[in-house]
Amino acid sequence: MKDTQNQRDYRNIPIDKVGIKNLRYPITVRDRRDGSQNTVATINMYVDLPHEYKGTHMSRFVEMLHLLQTEISLQKFSEILESMKKHLNAASAHIEVTFPYFIEKKAPVSTAAGLMDYTCRIIGTSDPSGKIDLVSEVIVPISSVCPCSLEISNHGAHNQRGEVHLATRFKKFIWMEDMIELVEAAASTDVYSVLKREDEKSVTEAAFANPKFVEDIVRDIAKKLKEDDNITWFSVSAENFESIHNHSAYAHITSD
Repeated sequence: MKDTQNQRDYRNIPIDKVGIKNLRYPITVRDRRDGSQNTVATINMYVDLPHEYKGTHMSRFVEMLHLLQTEISLQKFSEILESMKKHLNAASAHIEVTFPYFIEKKAPVSTAAGLMDYTCRIIGTSDPSGKIDLVSEVIVPISSVCPCSLEISNHGAHNQRGEVHLATRFKKFIWMEDMIELVEAAASTDVYSVLKREDEKSVTEAAFANPKFVEDIVRDIAKKLKEDDNITWFSVSAENFESIHNHSAYAHITSD
């Protein structure tokens, strides 16, 4: 049967990334408390395409996902990246795995338990020299109280939910839970899935006692990461969905 993808292309233009995007796939990830957790990921997989090839073989990307055997680990990432390069005649390979990650979280006073979902992402790249680059990312909902509004107001201050994106490179494995807890500790207060009245009182009072600008949040997170010898690179951004302004507030720091 004729292999159209392997036909010669005469435009002499290589392609940086070609592959599949937004494939939903069941995976198992490591869980600090329970050992493992089942979830459903959205996966992007790409390779480079040399100028002489007309196209890549899209079905091979899905076939190679079976190398993971649904389990996501740093070793599995390295294996599938090298397999992508080998089976698709590519010099470089790239994979992004994005998934909801659930953590049981107890309310601060009543201790009522509920599940919080966090968006997590693992990004892996293998370059032409075979060097593997891995990045872990978490997206964490937070709550903040505006220090300026609190200072100038006779009654209360404006407060809002926000979102922090934290991505890291590291020397050895880092738990998603550790990254999430680092972010939550830098906010005015946490976000919870279950709160009783006594919890709402506690959370509200804690937030107003700890007002934060987005600038404060990213700086506090960056300071902690700079003090951690295991972290070799990080990117952190905070966005507040302002309750009284027709815009969001945003701050971002990337390490050297």
